[in-house]
Amino acid sequence: MTAEPIARPLTFLKGGIHYRAGEHDAARRSPFEIAKNDFNEVLSSKNLTFLLGSGCSSHAPNRNDEHGIPTMAPLAQGILAETNRSVAARYGLTDVVRNQLADDLGIDLNDEDYAWNLERLMEVLFGFQFALAKTSNSALSDAKVSLDIAIEAIKRYVFDACKSGQDGPSAETVVSFYQIFYRKLSQRSRSLPRPTIATTNYDLFNEIAMDRAGVPYINGFLGSVEKRFNPASFRYTIAQRLDLTSQRWTSLDNLVYFLKLHGSLNWHSVEKGLFPVAERPLSESGDGKAMLIYPTPAKQNASFAAPYSDMFREFQTKVVQEQSALVTLGYGFGDEHVNNIIYQALTIPTFRLVIFAKPEFGTETSNEHVRKLQDLNDPRIWVIGTEDSNSTWKAHYFNQFVADIMPSGDNDPAEKAIGNVMDLFASFQKGGNDGDN
Repeated sequence: MTAEPIARPLTFLKGGIHYRAGEHDAARRSPFEIAKNDFNEVLSSKNLTFLLGSGCSSHAPNRNDEHGIPTMAPLAQGILAETNRSVAARYGLTDVVRNQLADDLGIDLNDEDYAWNLERLMEVLFGFQFALAKTSNSALSDAKVSLDIAIEAIKRYVFDACKSGQDGPSAETVVSFYQIFYRKLSQRSRSLPRPTIATTNYDLFNEIAMDRAGVPYINGFLGSVEKRFNPASFRYTIAQRLDLTSQRWTSLDNLVYFLKLHGSLNWHSVEKGLFPVAERPLSESGDGKAMLIYPTPAKQNASFAAPYSDMFREFQTKVVQEQSALVTLGYGFGDEHVNNIIYQALTIPTFRLVIFAKPEFGTETSNEHVRKLQDLNDPRIWVIGTEDSNSTWKAHYFNQFVADIMPSGDNDPAEKAIGNVMDLFASFQKGGNDGDN
């Protein structure tokens, strides 16, 4: 008795050509087969960059269960929902602070506009903070104290939510998706330039996955005892000697250039030295003072400061090269600075943009940016995703993309071999066998 084939309701929008779920082309290929075949060509682009957003670090096997780092709505509810008042108070967002914000400034934290969107709330809080910075009004000065407390409380909460989501037992599921992603990416032809991975996420899922998979990467930090940020490192490579009898070298096949556009949980400002940003172990990052661009509209201005400006400059350099392809995953186009770089790249005839997101049809639009890019009917802009929100399989979800759309699927012999070796080591450790008996 054969198993039922897995339903993969994928829609592929390739400029003005639409391959909708349930339809077939003249060769009787499904949209899933067409998209998978065409995406293989994208991986062979001369200059390849992936942009990974917050959706990649969150995995929700069902509506009531989320692994990894919470996305924007659950993140906001974690501190603003009525049922989480005790959590808010623990960070300093007490009822006294809430009431003063509401009475003196008219900021109601129970407002539906804020309850599901921390970025919208932080926009209002930072706006008032700027306006009250020089006030001499005593009543407003008292309100400013509560305003500062609220901002710091939310910053600390965001840091802790990302850290705990990364350290939790369910995070291993998310790490496994990233590991498979990097193992498959490492099979890209060695004759092509090494790929670039850019992310707006703060977490260390990428770094953990690359370390476990044995993937070397250049992230802008150099050093051993003190790893300091040095943008010159993006001009470097890691090479291996091909022939011991001659000076022939080549870059490692699986080398990756890695850019964290919004900072990282383990970045810290340091006073001494030429390069004032250092990487620290997470065990030394419990103060919540990591260098992060928090989810506020002011993040575009923050990105002009070092080291973010260097990261954005490198990202722009990568995507505006000739014959470049940018693949976005889990990215909702909520960062204008990133969007501007993408729009500038679209002025280059050889640039290709592949967006993994829910295709936008009908009168209701869940993402205005995707809708506008989709409506351009530009053959260089591809949108790949699942229209049905109730589908159990979604093409634009990171885990489904890694498992089913990236080449070398579940039957990849290298993947199985690595898994078998890891299982063997685990069985030795569990049984206490040191190999001498």
